[in-house]
Amino acid sequence: MKAKELDKIFDSGEDITSHLDLSTKTRPGLKQRRVNVDFPDWIIESLDREASRIGVTRQSIIKVWIAERIKEEVGSS
Repeated sequence: MKAKELDKIFDSGEDITSHLDLSTKTRPGLKQRRVNVDFPDWIIESLDREASRIGVTRQSIIKVWIAERIKEEVGSS
């Protein structure tokens, strides 16, 4: 299919996903890298309590809180 044909389908509001090869799709900027951080016991206990309260893992709550803080800092600069 030519690009003009795909553009026409897209511009008409139709779903174009059936025309795409999604087997090699990637999401830029989301490559995972491991980081080790040492926390005092009281922080770990607090993280575990909050994670348990909302039903997520310790790692999830750390990721969410750090991401929220970065967005705040970037938005305020």
